[in-house]
Amino acid sequence: MGYLLIVFVNVITPMLILLAIGVVLQMKFTFNVKALGNILTYCLIPAAVFMNLYYTVINVEVFLEVLMFVVLFSTTLMFIGHLFSKMLRLNRQQTAVLKNSIVLINSGNYGLPVSQLVFHANPLGVSIQIVLIVYQNLLTYSYGLYNLVSSTRSGPDIFKEFIKMPIIHALWLGALLNLADIRLPNFIELPIGHLSDAFIAIALITLGAQLAQIRVKTLWNRLIFLSAFGRLFLSPAIALVLIVVLKIDGVTAQSLWIASSFPTSRNSSTLALEYDVESELAAQIVLFNTVASSFTVGFIIYLSSIVFV
Repeated sequence: MGYLLIVFVNVITPMLILLAIGVVLQMKFTFNVKALGNILTYCLIPAAVFMNLYYTVINVEVFLEVLMFVVLFSTTLMFIGHLFSKMLRLNRQQTAVLKNSIVLINSGNYGLPVSQLVFHANPLGVSIQIVLIVYQNLLTYSYGLYNLVSSTRSGPDIFKEFIKMPIIHALWLGALLNLADIRLPNFIELPIGHLSDAFIAIALITLGAQLAQIRVKTLWNRLIFLSAFGRLFLSPAIALVLIVVLKIDGVTAQSLWIASSFPTSRNSSTLALEYDVESELAAQIVLFNTVASSFTVGFIIYLSSIVFV
């Protein structure tokens, strides 16, 4: 119960406060939510992604050990998302949102604080989470972006959308400068850092503004519950099987299992808003997953401390 309370107070509550601010501001001022989404997609997200890759120091041994797991794990989740969408005979836009909600994980502003709480005495656990953040960034703006773009466009148009996205360029540029150990001058790095710092708050306020526009009767969508089942229940079960099969143990196993239980990435909602692909549904899924995870994540943390000692 202690972990449940810690996760809820230190991770969930600050996010809910920012969501509530977004709801109140939207009800009072009626923001152009699409314009806010454009600011996120073309300015704040690229800055956050760039700074994440620019500063991340990844231990090669940890990276190689974790790489096989995350590739098998995400591939399995992709298959499950595809299977669910076929079983329910969803349209292309609903399929894109459901797949992303199951595969894309909130490893950043949710996963990192949780890892820092759990592994405050063991830096390895936090290092593994940083590797997962980098991987999730790559997955979000490749697989996740492709799902959304392909639901409304096809062929050359998809490629053009990828080329136009500043996020893609932020990914390779941040990684390149990191690997080459090139330091940016302060007058360039400082404004990018400010934009990166603003990302989480603006993203959650925008999500709150989206939620303020949602009709109450739509909250009981079966896809919301199916997504939560896939992300919060099936995902940790699959991760546990892979950890056992791959013979991963100790802190690495504990960190990977906990990370597999995190809720749907907030960026899945942001991108859905940008491309106008079932954005209401995506926002509801993120909210429901985030709140429900305050219970499921705490339970997985507790079990991991028993299973992987």
